[in-house]
Amino acid sequence: MERILYLTHTEADGGLSKVALETLTSAVELSRQLSGSTLRLALWGGAIQTAADAVAGCGAEETLGVTGEEFADSRYASDAAAAEALVRAADATFVIAPASARLARTLPGVALRVGGRIDSHVVGMGAAGEGVQIQRWYYRQRMLATMTRSQRPWFVLVDPGLFETWNGEAGSATPRLVEVDLPTPYDRTRVVGIEAAKSQAQTIRPDADLLFVAGAGWTKKQADGQTHVKDAEELILGFLDSAQASLGGSKSMVEQSAEGEDVLSFMSHLNQVGQTGSTPRHAKGLATCCHGEEPHVVGWRFIHERRAINTDPNCGWAQSKADVLYVADAFALTAKVNELLRG
Repeated sequence: MERILYLTHTEADGGLSKVALETLTSAVELSRQLSGSTLRLALWGGAIQTAADAVAGCGAEETLGVTGEEFADSRYASDAAAAEALVRAADATFVIAPASARLARTLPGVALRVGGRIDSHVVGMGAAGEGVQIQRWYYRQRMLATMTRSQRPWFVLVDPGLFETWNGEAGSATPRLVEVDLPTPYDRTRVVGIEAAKSQAQTIRPDADLLFVAGAGWTKKQADGQTHVKDAEELILGFLDSAQASLGGSKSMVEQSAEGEDVLSFMSHLNQVGQTGSTPRHAKGLATCCHGEEPHVVGWRFIHERRAINTDPNCGWAQSKADVLYVADAFALTAKVNELLRG
């Protein structure tokens, strides 16, 4: 019988992030599939009551909590101590957690402390007899593995964008508070502020419906034999602003700065998608001036609807990699779309 524990931290406002609510859906679904299993919730942070009340209707038999000012900031020493205390208090055999930066840094150490095992980048899970079976990607998203483990406790970090956001009824919860034995000193690491990436505009929107990917063709010579980088910047930023889309960049695009070539001023390695970049999970994707070959398409594996703009009707996107290919000049087409969006 699996004792499932949903484990996460709260945000600065005391609530839960989108990926945390998505992961809660996976935990609830798994507990329903596994006959005889139990589901508990474990929350830690500066404040947990808002989050506990928000998910009170998920069907968990108990909510455990660790709260206090010392647990508000992301810090390995205090986070690991809180997570370990919650796992031990719940006597969990299977721990499900969202793949946030905070948990991805903390849980491997916690798994070691309690004698367990951990798997990251989990993209699916379900019942396999009386146990659990998970799916995860290997080798830059090229191989999908289905696996199980006999070691307990077993920790899994669930990637974002895979499950529906939990939106069940709220309620009134009374978390069972767990005492934590903090190491001394636990606060050698202190958060003094948050510095956002330097950019002229907000270009990364993880929750946007549309991903707009710019390829190196935007900075190459156009039909008149000249480059038009400034025009490209205005067109792309205009589209991002009107459509509230997120910006991605091909590997060749983001590396042009190191090669001494003209680049889009707002493009950085944070925007890179593909085999060596991020694997975004937006509902739709639009590739512009991209070749569409395998290394780039691998990063689009989780995009539901893929479209591309290219002047070459035989480009990689046309080889069954895009749902729709617009054979057109990206400058002219984007300008027209921007005009329609503004109207």
